[in-house]
Amino acid sequence: MRFLKTYIEISNICNLQCTFCPEVEREKKVLSPDNFKIILKEVLPHTEQICLHLMGEPLAHPEFEKILSICNEEQAKVHLTTNGTYLQKYGFDTFFKATSLKQINFSIHSFKDNYPNKDIRPFIFDILQFSKEALSIRPDLYINYRLWNLPSPDQERDENQEIIDYICEFFQIPINEKVDVRFKKSKNITGRIYFHFDTRFHWPSLQDPHLGDLGFCHALSQQIGIHADGTVVPCCLDKEAGIPLGNVLTEGINAILESKKFKTMKNGFQRHKLVEELCQKCTFRQRFEKKSAPAVPP
Repeated sequence: MRFLKTYIEISNICNLQCTFCPEVEREKKVLSPDNFKIILKEVLPHTEQICLHLMGEPLAHPEFEKILSICNEEQAKVHLTTNGTYLQKYGFDTFFKATSLKQINFSIHSFKDNYPNKDIRPFIFDILQFSKEALSIRPDLYINYRLWNLPSPDQERDENQEIIDYICEFFQIPINEKVDVRFKKSKNITGRIYFHFDTRFHWPSLQDPHLGDLGFCHALSQQIGIHADGTVVPCCLDKEAGIPLGNVLTEGINAILESKKFKTMKNGFQRHKLVEELCQKCTFRQRFEKKSAPAVPP
């Protein structure tokens, strides 16, 4: 069993509160470096990439540099998603010297959510300066500017126009930001720096209405998630552990991957049948419906 991505939530605490991310209802938790190392060693044989987030702001972790150092020691391929507000706290070299770090996603839509009446430029300048230096120091580093706040693929992106214009002005590169996210989400700016667009989506909840028990998802085939307390969940959208598969710190990942619950759910997806209640209420998995097919008998 090998996944494309394993999401390891090093902290579920964030310094911002965006409309994109609902508030975490779980107990506030920070994953210790020792436990992170245990988890990392468990999952590395089973995954291509380590994503240092699920909920929370990873750079707000009080020992983030130690977490990054462990990733370097274990030669993990790391993807980092951040709102960028803590870049100066660590200094750019912390990230440039991290050989394990392969991609950084900046959620630049977060500023407008939290400070709608403030000038965007001071907030985003550090991110742009970081990117500019990365072009010469770490040209191999992929950088995405996420604007995952589009209302629908057909509507205009007026909400983001100020941000887009400022970025294009900074790099002195004109960008045609018109892109239909149903077919293509990225627009190259320069080097390995990209805009990454997507529409808003609803985080699934057990309180949502039932949508049906037929469908498909890439959970358990391309990804798993691990909460800051070690709880393994099927995907990065299971923010409250609605489908707990076990705890990697107490059971180990191999036992979880061989468990009846894991196999039943994974086999269900392969037969286009949703066996878990949270999946039956998830609107995000409807994005895969065109690839789905009628349920196959067990």
